[in-house]
Amino acid sequence: MEDNLSLTGIQPKNFLQRQHFQFFLIGSVNAIINLGFLNILLLIWPTTNETKLIIFNTGTYLLSIVNSYFWNSRVAFRHHARKDLREKVDFSIQAGVILIISNLTFLGGMHFLALFRLSVWLIQNISKLFAMVTPSIANFFSMKYFVFRRAETA
Repeated sequence: MEDNLSLTGIQPKNFLQRQHFQFFLIGSVNAIINLGFLNILLLIWPTTNETKLIIFNTGTYLLSIVNSYFWNSRVAFRHHARKDLREKVDFSIQAGVILIISNLTFLGGMHFLALFRLSVWLIQNISKLFAMVTPSIANFFSMKYFVFRRAETA
């Protein structure tokens, strides 16, 4: 498999730049999935109930995290991906930690933004953006150094 980004035509100069760029593209698609499905759920079942919102956030996160594993193991981290049971368990552990961070950020964002008397829709969407952006850095490093680490360091 060629080491390029044929979908975009962009050719970053070195491996690390390519990996960051690929991770960013995959993350962007995941953000669209995450935010899009949250808004679909809120359109069908509008709510301000925190329990329902956490369920919605968790569900949309799970959709995007499955997509993340599929593409990151095949593109951004393909040189290190083993696609074995241990890797899937490691990915599930890091995804669980990131989910906790995401849910806490989502709730915290809603409580904070409620102070500004914004519309409920805006509060929920900005909070969701916080809940996606905040854990994304931890997500990259946990995938790079925990899930898709080189076999000799595993």
